[in-house]
Amino acid sequence: MSTKSKSHSGMSDLPTHQSVVEASARLEGHIRKTPILRHKELDRIAGASLFIKAETLQETGSFKLRGATNHLLQLRPDQYSAGVVAYSSGNHAQGVARAARKLGLPAMIVMPSDAPEIKLAGVRADGAELVLYARDTQNREAIAADLSRQSGAVIVPSYDDPKIIAGQGSCGFEFGQQLNEMGQRIDHLICCTGGGGLISGIALGFEALNIPAALWSAEPEGHDDWARSLKSGSVQVNLPGTRSVCDAILTPQPGDLTWQIAGPRLSGGCVVSDEQIFEAMRLAFRHLKLVVEPGGAAALAAALFALPEAARGQRVGLVLTGANIDPALYAEIITSA
Repeated sequence: MSTKSKSHSGMSDLPTHQSVVEASARLEGHIRKTPILRHKELDRIAGASLFIKAETLQETGSFKLRGATNHLLQLRPDQYSAGVVAYSSGNHAQGVARAARKLGLPAMIVMPSDAPEIKLAGVRADGAELVLYARDTQNREAIAADLSRQSGAVIVPSYDDPKIIAGQGSCGFEFGQQLNEMGQRIDHLICCTGGGGLISGIALGFEALNIPAALWSAEPEGHDDWARSLKSGSVQVNLPGTRSVCDAILTPQPGDLTWQIAGPRLSGGCVVSDEQIFEAMRLAFRHLKLVVEPGGAAALAAALFALPEAARGQRVGLVLTGANIDPALYAEIITSA
């Protein structure tokens, strides 16, 4: 079935579960297969059996490499010389920069000037041209559009794009395959949610494998547009100027495509405080020996401290989505009580 929707680049078919299957095959050899981890103490705190997919161990430290690579692998040969332009607070930026470097393409990355230095450094290290902007006074989409018009570079959106969604969905498809290989199943899945590219892709990936798990978004307080949208049945917008430590998932509202995919498929949303996220980061360090950035820890925080009543005592999957955090901030969080 083909459903039409407006996206950043105009009218485009929504991706399907077959799009995710094809993206997963396309990405073979280009991305890292990340492990599923378990720990009895985390199960005890959550009151559920947790299956934790560590996308923090992905190349670039984030799942974003999946969607970026899937998109770039489908460029036409005549688009190679002008390369690509992307806008992101960091993880998508690094994903595009790394994918472009591997494929030998030039890349321009539009990032907020207050982005974590580790994310800025990661983009520079992969040889991309960095274009900084003021988060509160400039529009990153407009800047990227100008750069695209001037250079002919292809814009690679961070989430509201069929190729990006299908690429991120490879995480869910891989998760499901690993569970099958382990002889395990999950009843619920919680996923950190910004624009919704990952959770939309995971929903499609699970459909491809006939995994009937209930899906839940995870967001920080004050930036809970998905939770409010799911509750009301229509897209809700975050108030301007709303801030959280979770820089990686601070999008204004659900994307057009992602809402059409995930809106009907999600069971609801989980909302957590910054302090609950900090504690989840500490517990991931203590028990899993993993570095997790705040936005990447939202799903773990939700599982540990805001688990939906329907998931209590059940088998719950979750994705740790990113590991890119400035060392000084991480040290402060980990060592505080």
